[in-house]
Amino acid sequence: MHSPTVDAPSHPQGQRTALRSAGVLTVCSVLLLTLVAVRWHPLMSLDKDIATTTHHWAVDESGLTHAFRILTDWVWDPWTMRLLCAVVALWLMWRRQAWWTALWLGVTCLLGTLLQQGLKAAVDRPRPVWRDPVDSAHYAAYPSGHAMTATVVCGLLLWLLHHHGADRRVFRAVLAVSLVSVVGVGVTRIWLGVHWTSDVVGGWLLGVLVVAVAVFVHARRKT
Repeated sequence: MHSPTVDAPSHPQGQRTALRSAGVLTVCSVLLLTLVAVRWHPLMSLDKDIATTTHHWAVDESGLTHAFRILTDWVWDPWTMRLLCAVVALWLMWRRQAWWTALWLGVTCLLGTLLQQGLKAAVDRPRPVWRDPVDSAHYAAYPSGHAMTATVVCGLLLWLLHHHGADRRVFRAVLAVSLVSVVGVGVTRIWLGVHWTSDVVGGWLLGVLVVAVAVFVHARRKT
């Protein structure tokens, strides 16, 4: 059976699913953003309780903390994810002649980064502060750039594999690696005490929202 190319037309059902998903994710993202912006006490208390507990663990488990620093600073760093995105975009151009999809991939990652930085500046949420920090980070806290970037890049690459009709075993392997990466990077940011839990959840929500909107745009372009 012939597998669809990367730039093959998408089924209208996929457009509707992406649009509905984007709507739900927008509502969830705006709600969480509002709660963070107004410093809703129950959420702030929950964030503080989780951060205090995980920080104690991070101080006590120095070996695991060191491993998490390597993972978050090198393997799951936003620049590593962006480099992966760039490599895939180049492959799409040179090997598949899928210029529109390559441009779509690069622009989506760029716009996701701009959205993330814009929200950081707008919300200007302070990061956790510790007497005995195990790591440090710059800029405002919300949303987590690590969590959002990993979600955007992994989500887009998974969708491309599905859209391209990749072998089921390959897709499942990449799905497993992506899930570990997206969840893992969020855990490391909380464990290292550089983000509140709601920062990470906000990054995940916004990342999936960006993917859903991007999928809808790609589908509309091909119809």
